[in-house]
Amino acid sequence: MENLSYPRNMLLLEGLNVTQQSSYPAFILLLIIYIFIMVSNISLIVLITMERSLHHPMYIIFCNLPLNDALTATVIIPRLLSDIFVASTERYINYIECAIQAFGAHMFGTSSHTILMIMAFDRYVAICKPLQYTLIMTNRMIVKLIVFAWGSAFLFVGVLLGLTFRLSRCRSEILHPFCDNASIFKLSCESTIINNIYGLTFTVLLLGSSMGSLILTYLRIAIVCKKNKNRVLSSKALQTCSTHLTVYIIMLVSGFTFILLHRFPEWSNHRKLAAILFYVIPPWVNPIIYGLQTKEIRQKLVSKFYPKK
Repeated sequence: MENLSYPRNMLLLEGLNVTQQSSYPAFILLLIIYIFIMVSNISLIVLITMERSLHHPMYIIFCNLPLNDALTATVIIPRLLSDIFVASTERYINYIECAIQAFGAHMFGTSSHTILMIMAFDRYVAICKPLQYTLIMTNRMIVKLIVFAWGSAFLFVGVLLGLTFRLSRCRSEILHPFCDNASIFKLSCESTIINNIYGLTFTVLLLGSSMGSLILTYLRIAIVCKKNKNRVLSSKALQTCSTHLTVYIIMLVSGFTFILLHRFPEWSNHRKLAAILFYVIPPWVNPIIYGLQTKEIRQKLVSKFYPKK
């Protein structure tokens, strides 16, 4: 009976709930953040692409991170912006569009972990096996790492949402600011135990592998730096790794905040805000961190804007 109140194949999306007085400030703030995310991340991609001196494995692999951040923001923010001034009872979204948004949200959220994993591997080889770096990090290896980062995310998320799309729908309201896997399979009245088991297994494997690989990698790097008598090289290596680690911690804190708030139903509005911030904060701060802390990128940016310096 609920489906009869909505157009066929259309869902009612909750969107971003703001008061009428705060709708304009929220729209302006979110628009400024989105423009900054796109300009800063695309600028990093163009800079690395155009500057031959940055055509090294480290920067080629890193280039996937701003690309992923730009795509992540594009999947979530434009839809939120378009719905701010629409009445909550008229925020319709086509089921196919909702499915695409859910796939993009999970796909780019997963690939942010896998990209940081291959970046950690690159730093491990560069610091722990410097004499073999050029032999290991060949063009073929770089392609394999990039394919792994994007391919594994595509495969696991494809299965995750494939299990959801097979379910029939008996509801038509997405009780979330944007479409994701959980909000879509909650539209069904069928058993979702398989979805819950796979989703939990997928989350544990993703977080376990990313956290485990980064912890082991940086422990090994820390040991090598401690044994290294060249303090200058050790300091430079630790500075590069600290940038990478900072980005990972910001992403992890944003994700865990959203997960922990699931335990408190009375804080549902805070949980929904945390879900949005997970897709906004990392793409927003990542280019700032890498632009300020990575010496080579910082020098190239300064030379572009201040040629005389």
